[in-house]
Amino acid sequence: MASDASLPASGTRWPAITKPRSDWNVVPNLVDYDRTRAAFSWENARRDLDGLPGGRGLNIAHEAVDRHAAGRLATRVAIRWLSKDGQRRELTYADLREGTSRFANVLQALGIGNGDIVAALAGRIPELYIAALGTIKNGSVFTPLFSAFGPEPIQTRINIAKARVLVTTPALYQKKVEALRGSLPSLEHVLLVGAGASFAGTRDLAALMAGADSQFVIPPTDPNDVALLHFTSGTTGKPKGAVHVHEAVVAHHATARFALDFHDDDIFWCTADPGWITGTSYGIIAPLTHGLTSIVDEADFDAERWYTILEKERVTVWYTAPTAIRMLIRTGAAAARARDFRSLRFLSSVGEPLNPEAVRWGVEAFGRPFHDNWWQTETGGIMIANFAASEVRPGSMGRPLPGIDAAIVRRVDNRIEVIDEPGIQGELALKPGWPSMFRAYLSDDVRYRRCFADGYYLTGDLARRDSDGYYWFVGRADDVIKSSGHLIGPFEVESVLVEHPAVAEAGVIGKPDPIALEIVKAFVALKPGFEPSETLRRELLAFTRVRLGAAVAPKELDFRPSIPKNRAGKIMRRLLKARELGLPEGDTSTLEAS
Repeated sequence: MASDASLPASGTRWPAITKPRSDWNVVPNLVDYDRTRAAFSWENARRDLDGLPGGRGLNIAHEAVDRHAAGRLATRVAIRWLSKDGQRRELTYADLREGTSRFANVLQALGIGNGDIVAALAGRIPELYIAALGTIKNGSVFTPLFSAFGPEPIQTRINIAKARVLVTTPALYQKKVEALRGSLPSLEHVLLVGAGASFAGTRDLAALMAGADSQFVIPPTDPNDVALLHFTSGTTGKPKGAVHVHEAVVAHHATARFALDFHDDDIFWCTADPGWITGTSYGIIAPLTHGLTSIVDEADFDAERWYTILEKERVTVWYTAPTAIRMLIRTGAAAARARDFRSLRFLSSVGEPLNPEAVRWGVEAFGRPFHDNWWQTETGGIMIANFAASEVRPGSMGRPLPGIDAAIVRRVDNRIEVIDEPGIQGELALKPGWPSMFRAYLSDDVRYRRCFADGYYLTGDLARRDSDGYYWFVGRADDVIKSSGHLIGPFEVESVLVEHPAVAEAGVIGKPDPIALEIVKAFVALKPGFEPSETLRRELLAFTRVRLGAAVAPKELDFRPSIPKNRAGKIMRRLLKARELGLPEGDTSTLEAS
């Protein structure tokens, strides 16, 4: 791999952002990075949790719900739900214990037990959260499905999982599941949430819950018992089912404290849908293990609504996605500055690496930067982050969390070589051993084993590390562009494009070329008030040549109404490339609705 002398670092092209200690209204959890890393162990992190009474193991639902409901936090609001039509519903930890216990008893009555898979297809409604935790409490396995999925991806995932139960709404069942029922051989029970038409072969969940006991004793749970099944899209072929166990809660709890800087009285808002792993690990589990109050908003993105929630609910910690941030940027910083966000002390982002412009815009709009972090469905929790007490280097993923050992490696023949020199591009790799590491791809051992070599988990992401230990995302290994001997990461080109005042979003691919092997081609979506034109095309190409140099800048540029992304906000570069070259598009089931 070639060195890149233009590697961004503190004080260079994108100056670091540091909040003076005098401005801390809460002392961050991770102040001395090196000392905390040296002293940290996962064994000690496990002691921050209770475990099941009587030494009967470790269960996520006990740590998230029951232990709080039995103590001083019983009356604290655990979930504050905001409906699309303006209703509010608050569930205390005691309420949540009762609801999840009733759901666990419903499963028991249906003959659903340890290891059986319960799928959920619903929007962000309270019953989804109760079903998730009640399933885990029962020792069954919870797998969320995006409510925006079409029938085919729903069918594929239910059949791969061999789910025995589906929790959904009458509208979603009628629209997306009813016609499939004969092709879902494992599915025995469909539990419907909310008023609506009844259908043959379904049960009314509210009636079942009303008749169930409100007390439930969590059965002995081995930390290595499976608790969660999360699907992640493959570039081609079927989606992969990543298996996670109850021990993952140790990482959910610890990483939230370090990377999201949770404190006891925080009001937390994770905007991710539980259909994505962020919405489960950090939208359900982590805030509850910390005894916080979580905001759950049923509605889709709307800038004014989001600003109102942040202001009126006095959110202190906000975890969102780059796509949402870029949509907010379109509305301008003045809309945010007009609000009272004095309660908001920590902003974080995940999904697609966050462009430097978006990090800086956080300071302009909210008076504080967005802190990017990096992890995957497979890692189950945050691995690398920009921390509250550390300087933020716009465009950087940050530094590895305590308990996480990362490296930049290259594959040479059938072995792995660690790259120690800063600034050299290679594959990001992690030493296995953190509790939320996935334990399998469901029914695909060969695919799982390919992820590991020479004592490392190979992430498939290309990155560089600077001399201070900050990691910088380059792109997926299959996204990197090889042009005239140069290795070009699409993220760096995209980041420069979105700094142009006309550009809202950008996606970059490598396009085959008979001379250069590949050339860089860019696709951009414009901000309101700008129209595609040949003049603007030339201006954008010239802008990138000045910023990046002729070897890295795009040679071609097309305008698009929007850039395809999945629902976690990740730019679907492979989809841009497939459409450009007329290739098969692969799995598009997680594609964001346009």
